[in-house]
Amino acid sequence: MPRGAASVGAAPVGGRASVGAGRASVGAGTGSVGSARVGGRASVGGPEAGPAYGGGGRAAVARAAVRPVSPAVGGPDGPEGPEHGKRGSAGKILNKSAKRRRRTNILTAAAAVLVILLGGGVVGGTYFFDSVSFEEPAAESQTTQLLASDKKTVLASLGQFNRSIVPDASINPLIKLAVVSAEDKGFYKHNGIDMKGIARAAWNNFTGGDTQGASTITQQYAKYATKRKEITYNVKLREAVIARKMEDEYSKDQILGRYLNSVYFGRGAYGIEAAVKAYFGPSRSALTPPGQKGAITAGEAAILASVIKQPEPTATHRGYDPQKSLPDATERWNYTVGNMRELGLPAGNADAGVPAGIAPPTAYPTSWKKFNPEKCLTCNNNTPSAKIVKYVKRELRDMGITDARQNQGGLQILTTIDPKVQEAAEKAANRAKKSSPLHDMAETYKSALVSIDPDNGRVLAYYGGPDAASWDYAGPNYDDTGQKFLGGGRPPGSTFKIYTLIAALSAGYGMDTIWDSTLKKVDGGGKISNSGREGGSLQCPEKACDLETSVEQSYNFTFYWLADALGPEKVIEQAHKAGIQLIGDPETTARYDLNKLSESDLKEKNYGREVGFGQYAITALDHASGVATIANNGVYNKAHFVQRVSERDPKTGKFTAIKGKGEKLKGVEAFTPDVAAAVQNVMQKIPGINGISLDNGRKAIGKTGTWEFTGKGGKSGDNGDAWMVGGTKHLATSVWVGREKVNKKTKQMDLLPIYKPGGKPMNGGSVPGQIWKQFMDAASKAIDAKNDDFLPNSTAFVDPSKQGNGVKPPPPPPEPENPACQGIPLLCQDNGGNGNGDNGGNGNGGNGNGNGNGNGDNGQEQGTPGTFPTFPGGDAGNDTGTGGGENDGDNADDGG
Repeated sequence: MPRGAASVGAAPVGGRASVGAGRASVGAGTGSVGSARVGGRASVGGPEAGPAYGGGGRAAVARAAVRPVSPAVGGPDGPEGPEHGKRGSAGKILNKSAKRRRRTNILTAAAAVLVILLGGGVVGGTYFFDSVSFEEPAAESQTTQLLASDKKTVLASLGQFNRSIVPDASINPLIKLAVVSAEDKGFYKHNGIDMKGIARAAWNNFTGGDTQGASTITQQYAKYATKRKEITYNVKLREAVIARKMEDEYSKDQILGRYLNSVYFGRGAYGIEAAVKAYFGPSRSALTPPGQKGAITAGEAAILASVIKQPEPTATHRGYDPQKSLPDATERWNYTVGNMRELGLPAGNADAGVPAGIAPPTAYPTSWKKFNPEKCLTCNNNTPSAKIVKYVKRELRDMGITDARQNQGGLQILTTIDPKVQEAAEKAANRAKKSSPLHDMAETYKSALVSIDPDNGRVLAYYGGPDAASWDYAGPNYDDTGQKFLGGGRPPGSTFKIYTLIAALSAGYGMDTIWDSTLKKVDGGGKISNSGREGGSLQCPEKACDLETSVEQSYNFTFYWLADALGPEKVIEQAHKAGIQLIGDPETTARYDLNKLSESDLKEKNYGREVGFGQYAITALDHASGVATIANNGVYNKAHFVQRVSERDPKTGKFTAIKGKGEKLKGVEAFTPDVAAAVQNVMQKIPGINGISLDNGRKAIGKTGTWEFTGKGGKSGDNGDAWMVGGTKHLATSVWVGREKVNKKTKQMDLLPIYKPGGKPMNGGSVPGQIWKQFMDAASKAIDAKNDDFLPNSTAFVDPSKQGNGVKPPPPPPEPENPACQGIPLLCQDNGGNGNGDNGGNGNGGNGNGNGNGNGDNGQEQGTPGTFPTFPGGDAGNDTGTGGGENDGDNADDGG
């Protein structure tokens, strides 16, 4: 017979056990077992048993990371059997404590034998104890949180369980005392096993009574660690053995800490740190020492501890969450507080680390927060800002952080999203908001808004739809694997002209180059129009339109010819340098990643000259990035969503940044500052032309654009996409508005024409422009942005040899040297002629003293002093207009 084993006689089924010669001995020495008196204890199930928020069921506990098991005292050279033969080498050094552990193991094994014999099994106590393995529990799954740039607002969470592992030794000692008081009053005295619990489970199993859960905290954690849901005498015995082995391997503080990091507290919170925030708010922490700001008080600790027994309502019990049943919660709280008094308040408790002098609570605290199921762990994942998750996950993968670590590693991701800027975006672009210009329009209207900090590429706001599950109108859409492209992006129309303009200026064309603006038939029989502004309605001669006017008036002809002169691939390549990453295929719904295409590849794709005025789809995200490059004087910063990646320090519990994981800010020149200056100069005129200048004279660039509706059911002149892009030195923003609905027959999305309120076709300066202005004003105020100016205009890039295809108009006739007196001395005297006030009527500035009578309202400017005989003006005087001009005659000095 092998050493360390026991021989046991056979037991007939239903009869009493007959034990043969040889008493059971135990080879592995472990600690002694104390009998624990435990009141009000709860069983803790595995993660499967934990209900989702708002559900019923018992508490679930998560697994804690446990160090590998070291060999037990006695080991393979331990006591011999069957009748206490010679001890092995390890057995010879047993001290008194080891002997007590040996006796405890014998009792444990004997209890195992007794119960198993009663059930009809035949097994030795020593064999049973040794056969139960104690494997290291798998690492706990923790929540990874995506925080806004304020480091407080939770935008979304990754992972199945709301849990944050905190260091055992750093947990507030009042919490430890409260949990021991509620769940296992004898925790610091026993050695992990409640013999009464084992007997109770066996008795109920045989008698058909209610099954009983684990008893001690160690057994509760052992049950969870072994993933055992059923409650039978065999399971109870195995839990008891594992609990005993745990007590040998770990300190009480370690066991309690792992338990607290595992147990379910209701409200979707697993572990003590998540529970503290779920019940008392995000500013509170389980790690804050007693007495400090944000620390959990003794009364609050008792609330948390009392919940463990029954965190959620069931059919027969309302649970101990104060929001669900305050009377039941109070009754359980009183029980916990009573034990806290007995165990150390106010005298202190050295085992739990509670100092003396903390008074026991006398009344149920009112500091607990009501729980809103809509703000559960994953409910943030259904908000507009949660659409950034796909970008965050992709950036983390690029940093070498796997999906498994993202979803289970308990990371803290500091994103670039500014909560105030995001709020402004949603108020402006979300049709569900009363403040949005889209609010009173049909549900079929969709929108997108993205805003980026030009200085660093951080995405400050992202709105692609009302929730995370819906189609993303601001960026690309992929399948669940993140690999297969499903669609995204829309034709940008005239807003794409800013990239054609940059390409032209970079090639040496000046703003004064002349271009043919006549109607043009293109290859294939189609034709280009200027949205009805052909012929005499142009702001320039048909064949002699300068580039600057073409930008201001958004004439398509000029940009067709520019793309023809440059080559479509050059325009696309310049757009890519500015920030455009994806562009639509010329003939299909596919999108091309410009990072993977060379200029020769683009040539093979046969993009048409229509690229010059925005025929091919791009995303709002990329468009905002391109505008940011213009605002940043031609320096491109990659648009990104992740600032910093942090993990919790296992010793301090504080989050620390992971080196090498986070944003890498490095700007790249996409075009010269001189080109940027010229583009900024002309784009500054666009908001004013469209009546959407920003408040308080804030300087801004902009460009509007539309693309015609090409689907079924539209009318001539209808548009399908409308855009407004632009920004300041601090915010670069793109806005898109479109319309679609589900086709009941095909189940596909059908595009629809877009109209302004009143029924006219929508253009970029209308609803998209209103959204853009509302957002820019609110966001600029929210971040207290300075009203910084853009670069002064420049022509340094101009190559005189680069000319347009238009016909230069003849030069105007020369001006006379002195047009006022036409060379007639009689007219060249102090009492000069009439001067025109600026937008304010005629200011008659003669009469030496400069008293001009203007038709403007109350003009207060002084006339310019006249100089006889060459200047037709008078002495400085008060030119007070008295007429009915539309604007004040504020520049009388021009003519007075």
